[in-house]
Amino acid sequence: MNRRIALVSLTSIGLLAISPFLGGGLGDELGSFVLWQLRFPRALLGLLVGATLGLSGAVYQTIFSNPLATPSTVGTTAGASLGVLAALVLWPGVLIGGTPLVAFAAFGGALLVTLLIASIAASGRARVEDVLLVGIGITLASSAVYTGLQFQADMSATFQAVRWSLGSLDTVGYGEVLVLLPFVVLTIAALLLQIRAMETLAGGDERAHSQGVNVVQTRTIGLGMGALGVGACVALCGPIAFVGLLVPHLVRLLLSANRRILLPMSALVGGAFLTICDAVARVALPGRNLPVGVLTAALGAPLLIWLVVRQPSGR
Repeated sequence: MNRRIALVSLTSIGLLAISPFLGGGLGDELGSFVLWQLRFPRALLGLLVGATLGLSGAVYQTIFSNPLATPSTVGTTAGASLGVLAALVLWPGVLIGGTPLVAFAAFGGALLVTLLIASIAASGRARVEDVLLVGIGITLASSAVYTGLQFQADMSATFQAVRWSLGSLDTVGYGEVLVLLPFVVLTIAALLLQIRAMETLAGGDERAHSQGVNVVQTRTIGLGMGALGVGACVALCGPIAFVGLLVPHLVRLLLSANRRILLPMSALVGGAFLTICDAVARVALPGRNLPVGVLTAALGAPLLIWLVVRQPSGR
């Protein structure tokens, strides 16, 4: 097991290291600018976003005892998307070209959904299945409102919203990295501190209670902190499909379902997976910048089907 963990870790670190160099054209002064001001910030952004999505996906699958659960399942991504489109419709003159304001709108939408779901989970009156159903209901309702707002939006606002919804790590410099870093550090630290409680919770509520784990508190922290990190990532980069869903399955298949291994390795593998996907998307179409969300969706769907067919999903 230790050898496999070391192999997966070294492979992930190697993919992270080579991703900025894919594509060539780095031999002159312009190439140096491209490497240090364009590709390295993208790689760092991919590491932060991928680690947050991978770890949050593993935590949510534990919380809901459901291998298909992710922050998107409970409405975080839908709330962020709705916030962006609503802002573009209500304040088109202000927000067109105003990326920071679009990010605030996305984060606000994600935060509202998160607070609602977290309050339900913290109340202790709803079963975990009920919380998941509420999240699915919020996602469907948000999608319906999103579709309705599209009829009210002008072409420019609709184009911006659609482009954002594809998910992209396109950045110049380290501004977005520095903005996202405190959210990611806080999220990852808070979730990794719950490893022992999550491992106990995976054995069922009764076992967790018998071993002194506060089940409601553990679920609330996992749900709230995961949604905080994912909301920040979605606000800056747009929704990026399948990373939070697929990466924990890959880690289970390659290593273990033990949360002491699954959670930290989901963060590392998630960061490497998204970063190398972005590098491939960057060089896939010469002269064009393919959004990484398109590639993760294209890769994620068949890989997930293969994983499900090859090995029955566990908790």
